[in-house]
Amino acid sequence: MAGFRQRAPARVDIAMVAHPSVTLFVDLSDEDSLVHDAHGRRECGSTVVGLAPGDLRLGGRAAGGIECLQIRLSPVLAVAVLGASTDLGGTMVSLEDVWGRDAERAEERLRAAASWDERFTMAVDALGRRMSAHPSPDPEVAAAWGMMLTSGGRVRIDSLANEVGWSRKRLWSRFRSQIGLTPKHAARLVRFDHAAHLLAAGNAAAQVAAASGYVDQAHLHREVKAFTGVTPTGVAAAPWLAIDDVTWPTSSRT
Repeated sequence: MAGFRQRAPARVDIAMVAHPSVTLFVDLSDEDSLVHDAHGRRECGSTVVGLAPGDLRLGGRAAGGIECLQIRLSPVLAVAVLGASTDLGGTMVSLEDVWGRDAERAEERLRAAASWDERFTMAVDALGRRMSAHPSPDPEVAAAWGMMLTSGGRVRIDSLANEVGWSRKRLWSRFRSQIGLTPKHAARLVRFDHAAHLLAAGNAAAQVAAASGYVDQAHLHREVKAFTGVTPTGVAAAPWLAIDDVTWPTSSRT
C-alpha cells in the first residue's frame, strides 16, 4: 500500500505502468478528482484496475488538492478479496461496482482517519473481512502463479501444467476464469514487470532485453508498447515504479 497527497491545487496526468497485481485506488479527496482513462473508458473516483490494462493514464484536478490510497493485491489474493472475475483482466471498474455500498462507507472512514498508518490498518481490516466472503483460488492456480513469479515470467506453460498435475487445457481454463488472464499472457506480464524495473534502475534497453529473456531489443520494445502504450524510455521514467519497494507494514516509509 502507498498513500499519496498533494495539498495544493493540482492537476495530475500520469502514464501508469502495468503491474502484476490488481490495483485499488481509493480516492480520498474532498470530491471525486481522480480520473482513470484506459482505451477511451473513463472512471472517476475510486477504481479497481485489473491486470494488464494497457495504455492507462491517471489524471485529475482538484482545487483542494488530491489524496488517494493505492492498494496492490496479487491476483491470487484479489480472487479471495474481490472474487474470481474475468472482467478484472485487462480493464478497470469503479470500486462501487465491485464492493457496492461498502465502497462509499470505506471511503468515508478512511477519509476521516487521522494518519496514513491508521488508514493502512483500516484497509487491512477491510480486506480481511472481505476475504471470508469469497473462496480462495485453486491451489494449482496459486502454485502456477507463484512459479511464474519465481521464474520472472520465463516459464513454459506445458511445464506449469506438468508441475501442478493438470493438462494444459485445464490449466488454461481455470487460470483464465480465476485470474482474468491466460497463463501465457500472465507470464508475459510478469516478464514485462521484471524488465520495467530494470529499465527504471537505469539499465540500457539492450541489456534489459537480454536479461529478461526477450529475443532482442525490438522484441522488448514491442512488449513495452503492448503493455503500456509508451516506449521503454517512458517506462524508465515512470514515477509509479519508484514506490514499489515502499510498503506497509514492512517499511515505515509512506
